[in-house]
Amino acid sequence: MEDIVVGIDIGTTKVCALIGRIDKANQLNVLGVGTEACNGVRKGVIVDMDSTANSIKAAVEQAESMAGLRVGSAYANIPGIHVSVINNRTGINVSNENREITIKDVERLLYSARNVSVPEDRQIIDIIPKQYIIDGYDEIIDPVGMVGVKMEVDADVVAGKITSVQNIVRSMERAGIKTDGLVVEALATGEVVLTPEEKEMSVLLIDVGGGITDVSVFKSKKLVLCDSIPVGGDHITNDISIGLKIPYSEAEKVKREFGLALTSLIKNDQEFSVFDVNENRKKSIKVSEVVEIIEARVHEIFTLINDLLASNGIDSSNIAGVVLAGGGITNADGCIQLANEVFGIPVRVVSNRSLGIGKSEHITAAGIVKYIAVNAKGNNMSSDVKNIKQKAVKKEWGLFKRISKLFNNLF
Repeated sequence: MEDIVVGIDIGTTKVCALIGRIDKANQLNVLGVGTEACNGVRKGVIVDMDSTANSIKAAVEQAESMAGLRVGSAYANIPGIHVSVINNRTGINVSNENREITIKDVERLLYSARNVSVPEDRQIIDIIPKQYIIDGYDEIIDPVGMVGVKMEVDADVVAGKITSVQNIVRSMERAGIKTDGLVVEALATGEVVLTPEEKEMSVLLIDVGGGITDVSVFKSKKLVLCDSIPVGGDHITNDISIGLKIPYSEAEKVKREFGLALTSLIKNDQEFSVFDVNENRKKSIKVSEVVEIIEARVHEIFTLINDLLASNGIDSSNIAGVVLAGGGITNADGCIQLANEVFGIPVRVVSNRSLGIGKSEHITAAGIVKYIAVNAKGNNMSSDVKNIKQKAVKKEWGLFKRISKLFNNLF
């Protein structure tokens, strides 16, 4: 059980729980997955802990039933809108007589990287090493086993809003799940949808959810921008509902049925019947009326993202490509063309099937599992799981364990 990790994606419209492990070929094996509608989150913010906890519990129970396991703890996502990334470079002297660097030395170094000033309303939730420097030699990925006198790390310190962190942890607790740690959503999604080449050459990852859109930029395998805009797929549905004066549920159905984001792709501008919310009767509208609304909102989302890049000093022309993920808009044909029009660079849409993931809504939860497994580096970072007749087994490990304990110590 020591290699099993549980990831829980708490989203605006749904909660997804995934139980999995990473094999020797670095491939994700899904043991169980569950998805439950969520009404306790608005624009990435938990507004009803009891409702959110019920959704978490239901999603976990589905995953448990599929996997034949009982889950005691899990990792959860935290959207970019709730985090800030602070770069910090720090160093230590190697204490061993033979100057050989051990895992304990690395843990001590990463723990020292936490000594950085963060805003009063935030707490450190993760330390991401960008590179290690040994006696002045940089760009070292794994220093364990190397020899040196002084070891430094150039790290990103991830700080989350205390209220957001606490609300996530408490919602998990109410669902009967302990929090192993929080993973920035962009890092989780990027772990499964981006290729090493994309992370190296600079890529814009756009993850469109129901209530928010996570925006991140990776360059030289490092996360250089992590942010969000408070607009997502639900806003498209709402636009259709208001614009055509039809119930929200019917607007969602219409949006998914036609699946277009560009009017020029319409092959048959047929009429169809919908229920008029004001007149209490059926009425006829054209496909083009729906697609025009979708196109306008999708174009706006991409424009807002381009403005966000500019405000952070990033020129989209210096980015090699755009990767679209998430179920908010990626199912609609025409997204690639619209994104290319706004950003002026190559665009591709993530295919969950090519990733070996059942549905696009499972991607973030799967990414959490893979991110934790990839960053284990010899430590046991597994979640607390057990068979029905077995006692839960979970080993103690280094830095990340210490950080995750911060969550429990808060309450």
